[in-house]
Amino acid sequence: MSEILTYTGKMFDPLMPDSELIDIRDIAHALSMLCRANGHFPAFHSVGQHCLECAREAQARGYSRRVQLACLLHDGSEAYLSDVTRPVKKAMPLYLTFEEPLQEAIWNKWLGEPLTEEERRQVFAIDDEELYHEFFHFTGYRLGETVPELKVQPDFEFVSFRETEEAYLQCFRELVSE
Repeated sequence: MSEILTYTGKMFDPLMPDSELIDIRDIAHALSMLCRANGHFPAFHSVGQHCLECAREAQARGYSRRVQLACLLHDGSEAYLSDVTRPVKKAMPLYLTFEEPLQEAIWNKWLGEPLTEEERRQVFAIDDEELYHEFFHFTGYRLGETVPELKVQPDFEFVSFRETEEAYLQCFRELVSE
């Protein structure tokens, strides 16, 4: 059995994702409960908060609503697979054979068509830049020589799981409704 029981009570197979069973409520809930940096920051900062910061940064840069939504959803696969640190992920090619199709299924469900190369570049640049600022804020460690410039100062204060989940869902509703 490769199915998991989701927050909303669905039996979901993350190894063979059925887009009909992908539920934004499951994604918002799970990401609000997952800690960035595999729990190694001195304070809790959720993957959900990170995704919200990425979406806000995309908006501040004037990127399309598609890119803003893609930023919000960019770690959606982690709601079903859990978060794996980048060095480990790179060493686990089998993991990527599951993560990439699941993430594509999540994006395609709400974006309608695959991201262009430019849209991907924008999403992953923001993800990397937010990561840099998270590490520097929480650990003092710099992930490179150059400090990436953000248009919006990230909020690193603790936000409750429920508040993060609700903010994630609200952001999602705003981005898909217009």
